[in-house]
Amino acid sequence: MRIRSALAVAATAGTVAVVAAAPAQAAEYSSALKVKGVQYDAPGRDSNNCRTGNTKNEYVTIKNYSRTATVNLKGYVVKDASGKRFTFRANHKLEPGDYVKLRGGKGTDSDAKNVVYRQNCNFIWNNDKDTIYLLKPSGARADVHSYTKARDDRDGDGYISYHG
Repeated sequence: MRIRSALAVAATAGTVAVVAAAPAQAAEYSSALKVKGVQYDAPGRDSNNCRTGNTKNEYVTIKNYSRTATVNLKGYVVKDASGKRFTFRANHKLEPGDYVKLRGGKGTDSDAKNVVYRQNCNFIWNNDKDTIYLLKPSGARADVHSYTKARDDRDGDGYISYHG
């Protein structure tokens, strides 16, 4: 995948103090890969019909926040609070600043379009509340976020953003 945008990072002691003092939605884990956002409620009426449904419109975006390291997603796991999971079985390399959208439904994975399909037409994320786990191939947590529709989706569009 190609770098889509440059990520400017400025870390100062004051910034670190503000981050540490902010209410913690999720613990910070030592991983370049983080959940950038989740479209937990696909637009329209939910239908998991593989031919005519809208599970392709439900997705989680995973971004490589490293400034220097390319990360291979092979072996990483995305799962929800109830244990529904997806394991990246193929090589998908994210260059620094790059991202991938893990979509529901069936389709053709594409590095050029930054998309991987779960090849499953069932929804993974609950529309009211859930927890998103991004796990390293070792099983260690790379990133975790819990959400509730009422608390975290202020504009009601079914999308929540994390890590900017």
